[in-house]
Amino acid sequence: MPQDPMDFEWSYWVEWGRERILWLLAGHLLVSQMSRLLVEKYKPWCLMVYGMAACWLLLGIKGFAVILLHAAISFAVAQFQLSLLTWLCSLILLATLRIPAVEETKRRWYDTENEYYLLLFTVSVRCLFCTSFSLEYCWHAPSQKSSHSFPWMLAYVFYYPTFHNGPLVNFDEFSKQMRRQEAFSVKTNLIILIVGIIRIFFWWCLAELMIHLMYIHALYSSALPLESASYWALGGLALAQVLFFYVKYLVLYGVPGLLLQMDGLKPPALPCCVSLMHSFTKMWRSFDVGLHRFLVR
Repeated sequence: MPQDPMDFEWSYWVEWGRERILWLLAGHLLVSQMSRLLVEKYKPWCLMVYGMAACWLLLGIKGFAVILLHAAISFAVAQFQLSLLTWLCSLILLATLRIPAVEETKRRWYDTENEYYLLLFTVSVRCLFCTSFSLEYCWHAPSQKSSHSFPWMLAYVFYYPTFHNGPLVNFDEFSKQMRRQEAFSVKTNLIILIVGIIRIFFWWCLAELMIHLMYIHALYSSALPLESASYWALGGLALAQVLFFYVKYLVLYGVPGLLLQMDGLKPPALPCCVSLMHSFTKMWRSFDVGLHRFLVR
């Protein structure tokens, strides 16, 4: 049965996941578990090197250079220790993504639009991570600057599970948890991995079932069926759309969240079911918990 092709985000990430990203995430998992088992002290640097290599492989040397350049500029501006300057730097870096000449140059680096969009999404998300690091650098005393060095910024920015699409993890949480050395149990981690894979597979199957049977987005793309529908039908379509959005992000945030757990980190809570919410304020706080924590911080 053909699927509803109108949800670009789901189709895009599923296609990239099948082609390369899931394999690169599996490689991250292997490197992470080996480093936790053998060289726990150097785990952040092992994961940093792997993230850089994965970025280079997927986005090419030019895409890798753009992200590295953004990180270097953000770090240089953070040396002034002015929060306002950090925000201005982040906004300017984001604005460069919409300069027509820059867009055309980046498009020429790749053979397909999908590859260019991957760079665009990745750079946008990395900008939030650079902002988080730079603000923490501005707020901390000079005696704490050793834990806010450029290598730590690179370890944070190139951390692969959150690299392309999030979820957002604040630098203070990331660095504290990454430095913490815990007893490592292969058996416990294996149980977490198996249970996590089963849950994510169930959510993925449910999302695929919805997109193959319900055609919510295709209905919304045409005015004719919406004009002829009753108010009850329109309410049902709206509910179906937000429920699909919820299930979609259980998968998109569930995969990196599972890898964060495997790395010994605490991931942001997964989205809360939209059917349990009666206020949009609650939805904002409990749907994208990582972004909410970032804004509050």
